Amino acid sequence: MRFLLDDEQTAFARSLDALLTAADTPAAVRSWGAGDPTAGRALWSRIAEAGVFALAVPEAYEGLGPRPVELAVAFVELGRHVVPGPLVETVAAAALLTEPGPAKRFLPGLAAGTTVATVALPGGGPYVLDGDAADLELTVTTPAATATDVGAVAEATAGAAELRAAQAPPPPSPLPSATTSTSATTSASATGETLAPRVRRSLDPARRLCLPRPGGELLGVGPSIGVAAADAVRWARLATAAQALGVGLALLDRTVAYVKQRSQFGVPIGSFQAVRHRLADAKIALEFARPLLFGAALSMDPADLAAAKVAACEAAYGAARTALQLHGAIGYTAEYDLSLWLTKARALRAAWGSPGECRALVLGADDVPGGGARRRS
Repeated sequence: MRFLLDDEQTAFARSLDALLTAADTPAAVRSWGAGDPTAGRALWSRIAEAGVFALAVPEAYEGLGPRPVELAVAFVELGRHVVPGPLVETVAAAALLTEPGPAKRFLPGLAAGTTVATVALPGGGPYVLDGDAADLELTVTTPAATATDVGAVAEATAGAAELRAAQAPPPPSPLPSATTSTSATTSASATGETLAPRVRRSLDPARRLCLPRPGGELLGVGPSIGVAAADAVRWARLATAAQALGVGLALLDRTVAYVKQRSQFGVPIGSFQAVRHRLADAKIALEFARPLLFGAALSMDPADLAAAKVAACEAAYGAARTALQLHGAIGYTAEYDLSLWLTKARALRAAWGSPGECRALVLGADDVPGGGARRRS
């Protein structure tokens, strides 16, 4: 099977790379992590204009998709430039919105980038990613979810699943200064939301973990919701794997550039054999993950996607460890931009299925709920 990108896909990747290179993404990441999404939302709009989010939205709802290969191409570049925001979760939200009513209502906004979405699925933990910056929270709930793998729960409890949507409250109206504090508190209470207590600390400061908004409008219930949730997991794992591959490639590129200029004993440290071996190992792992990613994008088989995710995330994590070691003490510095990629690699490793969960799905696809049927030669 041929895994090389065609000319249009290559040009698409180059155009995204040029767009994101021209943007100051490290500054946007730091602002996003500090709770100011202004620069991140502006970057989000430019990415949407390039058609990235439309790749996950059907043409019937003003999208271009679904086109998983092109989506993987795009997310490699988003990871390479460590773009902040619930990128993967917005793709998952598009997969969740299968009913005509909610789809017509929300999908055009997702495709255009005017709506930023995040999701919570059974087994995915108590938090939603970047809920404080999202316009839309989609939550799938079940009466009793005991499994820990989000994909397994999504299919195993399909019959009793509910999908709810909670939208961000409108900003409070400007008020006289003497009453601003009291009225702002009253406004937050009236919407059932207080902003500060929702956010929790995360390993990656740019991935802000938030408690879900209470309540929400019921969009659907029944087996179709569970099927959509399983589909959302597949798309999320594809996007996460692609994003992780991009993060790993960026870490490798930055480390190669660093060891060429960092000198010890009068020569660049990149000339030392031990350093070269570490970089070669990181390069090989990333290149082995690449065909798994695009092969999974072609098949969209759950086990193929799990294999791609574990390979890409482990390769990125390995590249992060190599980058940290070869940079030395400066690699531990939060003010140094390398830290933005280091923390992203570690966070993506556990997102949308831990390495253990993904390996179990690959090795026992016929027995693991949600694993699908493996193709055997």
